Amino acid sequence: MKLLFDFFPVLLFFITFKMHEDPQRGILVATAVIIAATLVQVGVTWFRNRRVEKMHLVTLVLVVVFGGATLMLKDEIFIKWKPTVVNWLFAVAFLASEFVGSKNLVRRMMESSVQLPDFVWRRLNMSWVTFFTFMGVLNLYVVYNFDTDTWVDFKLFGLLGLTLVFVLAQGFYLARHVDGEKVEEER
Repeated sequence: MKLLFDFFPVLLFFITFKMHEDPQRGILVATAVIIAATLVQVGVTWFRNRRVEKMHLVTLVLVVVFGGATLMLKDEIFIKWKPTVVNWLFAVAFLASEFVGSKNLVRRMMESSVQLPDFVWRRLNMSWVTFFTFMGVLNLYVVYNFDTDTWVDFKLFGLLGLTLVFVLAQGFYLARHVDGEKVEEER
């Protein structure tokens, strides 16, 4: 349920765009929809929990800034750049966490659920840095080499699909180390 809630603005963006025959009009309407949906998402989260995840706040600010520029200037390039900027900001945050504080971001998020050696935490964190960097570059490749309709499909299915594949791959990597940890505990 949380996953659906996290992706509902992107899903509404996709549906809205696909409902319009004119891609230029469709991208503008879909951009207005994603701004509104992201505002609702953050508002509902705040109302329910009295707090909002940093990821949602960063996304909200970038959606409003890049979406607002798209609407004001009637130029779709701004909303198309938003996924790249989000991914690159996350890459920078994960990279910076290697040097700031005693624990990197992956470790801070997962340590309460799983215990791993330091080198595994570092590898996991750096794999996210690489992944976010790659996703930003890949988004720009699609932006500049394909039409808007293809980019909208890629934004929903490509970015989400690649993220799911990456998370599954990390799960397999983690399983190797978690199972090894249990074996050592049993001895």
